[in-house]
Amino acid sequence: MSNNIPTPHIEARLGDFAKTVLMPGDPKRSKFVAEKYFENAVLVNDVRGVQGYTGYYKGKRVSVMASGMGMPSMGIYSYELFNFYGVENIIRIGSAGAIFDGAKLRDILIAAGAFTNSSYAYRVLNEQKMFLSADNGLVEKAVAACKKANKKFKVGNVLTTDFFYNDIPYDGFKDMGVLAVEMETAALYLNAFQANKKAVALCTVSDVIETGERLTSAERENTFTDMIGIALDIAE
Repeated sequence: MSNNIPTPHIEARLGDFAKTVLMPGDPKRSKFVAEKYFENAVLVNDVRGVQGYTGYYKGKRVSVMASGMGMPSMGIYSYELFNFYGVENIIRIGSAGAIFDGAKLRDILIAAGAFTNSSYAYRVLNEQKMFLSADNGLVEKAVAACKKANKKFKVGNVLTTDFFYNDIPYDGFKDMGVLAVEMETAALYLNAFQANKKAVALCTVSDVIETGERLTSAERENTFTDMIGIALDIAE
């Protein structure tokens, strides 16, 4: 076993995680995915209540574990999965606040890239890297899976920010192809870039910022099934 595992945040053994890990923000959504979709699901992590499971979906071995909220939390968990546990692909299955015209609750967004106004990337890379990209192959697979399932989706960029409560004007970001605002994707893409691994973020619209429409916490936990199905279908 690697000297780095178990980590302070993950109690799993080497080999407990599949090559692909789905990462919701909410530990309860991780449990929901395992119970609803996996066969022979095994709990492999429960440190701090951040539940991680490994099981089988349509014959494929796949894992799911929560990332928590924000770039620092996503940064810790995705770093350890990529660098200590041999995970090759992470698919974020999260929520986002939409800023594009005509946005509807539960729309599926595929984040080809992430802008960020955070200093996270600067602290890691010692340069002000404001834009990070998903793996093109995973983006293409997500697009194909959405089309095959006849699901409404949009491909574009997200803005990853450290602040949930703020007064940032979004018009300028809309002009750069930003579809939505969220808090984790840029950290995931940065860690994938550094580790030479693959990542993509799929987000379901939980809030429409212009209109104030929003889903409840229970709806965010249990009703993102279209996005989850797409993520499971593209797991490698």
